[in-house]
Amino acid sequence: MKTIPRRIVTGVRNGKSIIEKDALVANVSEHFPGLIISDIWSTDSMPVRLNEEKVIENTAFPHTPQNGSYFRYVQIPPDASLGIVAAEGEPHPLMHQTDTLDYIVILSGEIYLIVDEGETLLQAGDIVVQRGTNHAWSNRSDLPCIQLAILLDAFRFQILD
Repeated sequence: MKTIPRRIVTGVRNGKSIIEKDALVANVSEHFPGLIISDIWSTDSMPVRLNEEKVIENTAFPHTPQNGSYFRYVQIPPDASLGIVAAEGEPHPLMHQTDTLDYIVILSGEIYLIVDEGETLLQAGDIVVQRGTNHAWSNRSDLPCIQLAILLDAFRFQILD
């Protein structure tokens, strides 16, 4: 399984900041072959309580706490290795929608972000602000794509035509 380092520099001892934890992430899972997820950190309040760590279980689809946030590492394998075939003119089989505002940074590889009416190729260094819309990720390359995502609880909005 993939090793992911995590540093938490929020500890305080005798009024001085300390490195509280410097270790590999313990909660790394592979829900589908090559789809590696690690839910690094989560909060359940705004403003955030800095002295609390909310231990969370990895899930294929995140469950962002109400008034909270979710920080996750995701390695997405090529569609072909997952057996995903997106038929022309049909919605991508992994289309989904969440009640979150997502900040996503592509760390390595490339991936297509697909929405109901369009798609765009994302590469290392690209940033996405995903505002609760229907979307899917499609890795059409031969290499995994690694992304970091921060999901914030949000109110669902309705767009009127």
